[in-house]
Amino acid sequence: MHPKARIHADPAMEVDQIDCLPDALLLFILNKLEDVRSLGRCSAVSKRLNGLVPLVHDVYVKIDRVVAVDGDADDALNLASPKPRHIFSHFLKLMLFTIVKPFHSIRNPGGSGIRPLFPHLATHSPVQVLRSFSQVRNLRVELPAGDVGTEEGVLLKWRAKYGSTLQSCVILGGTLVDRKPTGAAGHEPSTDDNGSMPESFYTNGGLKLRVVWTISSLIAASTRHYLLRSIINDHPTLRSLVLADADGQGVLSMGMEQLEEFRENQLSASACSNRTQVPACSMKLKYAPYLELPGGLALQGATLVVIKPSADGTSGCHVSRKETEAFVSGAFDGPLRFAAKALMKRRTYLLEMNGF
Repeated sequence: MHPKARIHADPAMEVDQIDCLPDALLLFILNKLEDVRSLGRCSAVSKRLNGLVPLVHDVYVKIDRVVAVDGDADDALNLASPKPRHIFSHFLKLMLFTIVKPFHSIRNPGGSGIRPLFPHLATHSPVQVLRSFSQVRNLRVELPAGDVGTEEGVLLKWRAKYGSTLQSCVILGGTLVDRKPTGAAGHEPSTDDNGSMPESFYTNGGLKLRVVWTISSLIAASTRHYLLRSIINDHPTLRSLVLADADGQGVLSMGMEQLEEFRENQLSASACSNRTQVPACSMKLKYAPYLELPGGLALQGATLVVIKPSADGTSGCHVSRKETEAFVSGAFDGPLRFAAKALMKRRTYLLEMNGF
């Protein structure tokens, strides 16, 4: 009978392979991770990672729910639930977005008694969460839902670029997005469709609906802009900032130039004090009753609204025509980019709007 062999641990297995990696490589990996929850878990792996996580440059913060100003966790406005049909009812939720509790407690799966990682994640706003990071350059924040409620089948997308105030905004909408029947010959445009709006557009509420879309989108953008002020002031290293939503309805973006201009100029709050002032704007509206899109899709009542501050010297920014066209052409992806470019070729209707 052979003597029992003694089992010994492989000495090589006792070496922490992570310790063999240089800090620069670990930071490169953590920057690819981005998600603040995952970064929180990484910070509990070792003291070394705990010291490296706050140095991450690229951070993604996902907000789960919105809490009313005087509410607590039990009174949370769950925006994951179906949106209210009434546009202003849903927008009231956005107006109450003052206290945000975006994170549940994150605990180590090792068992009970483990201290929560980033314990303030469960009780405080993204502003306080991000104070754990000292070198944030590229930040993306995602809201749980779009800000403007719409009827089923309605398309409403917007993208806005901000500095200390609105610089550019583009809105793409349609009363119905549907799929063309297979083998169909396609929609035959009206013989008198010369790019002009039909007379019925003014009498059946079509123009009024587009005005509501425009104002609601601008209010949503200015509210998001106001919510970013503390984050921008707390992070002078920021080079790009994007505030989007899980529905993909609206995107507010700020680049390095816009962030610098934001810090140099005083923010103008609106009368309601929970959003920034929308400056007086000039708008170009383009319309097509029916627009065929790639992928077998069709958009009825297709509308494009391009907005920029009026050139009166009061807005503090001047956006050239070339910059505006580049912004519009790159605002959307896929079939929606095709729709925006097609609408840009349509007849232009000029509108003016006072600041509010």
